[in-house]
Amino acid sequence: MIYEKLILAIFCILFLGKLSAQTVKVDEHSFYKDRISKAPQSVFEKFIEAGMQPTNHELPETEKVKVGKAFAILPPLYKKVLKEHLQSISFMDNMPNTALTSTLETTGSSKQFNITFRAGILNETISEWATWKEKSVFDNSANPTIEIQIDAGKLDAIQYVLLHEATHVVDAVLGFTPHAVEADSLVAHTEFTRNIWRLFNKPTAQFTNPTLEKTRFRSGKIQPITSASEIYNTLKTTPFTSLYGMASWYEDAAELITIYHLTQKLNQPFVVYVKENGKVISRFEPMTNALVKQRAKKLNFLYVK
Repeated sequence: MIYEKLILAIFCILFLGKLSAQTVKVDEHSFYKDRISKAPQSVFEKFIEAGMQPTNHELPETEKVKVGKAFAILPPLYKKVLKEHLQSISFMDNMPNTALTSTLETTGSSKQFNITFRAGILNETISEWATWKEKSVFDNSANPTIEIQIDAGKLDAIQYVLLHEATHVVDAVLGFTPHAVEADSLVAHTEFTRNIWRLFNKPTAQFTNPTLEKTRFRSGKIQPITSASEIYNTLKTTPFTSLYGMASWYEDAAELITIYHLTQKLNQPFVVYVKENGKVISRFEPMTNALVKQRAKKLNFLYVK
């Protein structure tokens, strides 16, 4: 009888320990559930002023599962910061851009943020969404046989977009990049910006190239699709992971970390193809770039539990 009681006690300890471990694992990313809410009025007003009529999107259970998976794959450091500083997440229909991270006014000293997503991305893969975005950089109306395609795997687009936007929150809290009051202020550079950026939206002379300066995220102008191969070949000579990452050092940090995490931690591809009549004529794979790899070596701190 004593032996049986001992066995039962050991079983209970092991069972409860396992149950406790499972609970902790789930709770690591389930904090977001009670933070899903309608976007702040200030966010609605931004889009209304731009002539849009955005509406709040209520998540069905299938979409809640996708959001949960997106939080689950975040680096450990992100989960810690978001638990304290992400006040709310929201989803909108009829929203013109993919996502918007907003700093909220609070009475306390802790910075608080809202991230609002275009609900449509919940029905897209990363490859579909990234291809759509990259196509916006080029005009192929005069050359419809040339096209851009990104292979970034089949994971839900929300996983990429949440990680990107969450980087802005973590950056604002921990200071991956300098946060100068004035756009042209001289700042003390960080590991992310030193010898790469001169000002928040101006790369150093070494990485300033006339070909890249013409692109949409640098100049606001759409380029002819015939220039795509030259643009991506030029991008290979820089430490930037994407054309969007060249918009500013804030977007640079977000794109670097997101593409690194996607490829190196989630084992997904990220390759930009330029195709003509369905045949690949050039490709850009940022994580094979020696300059990008050198920067990626500094990202281990994101994964310390």
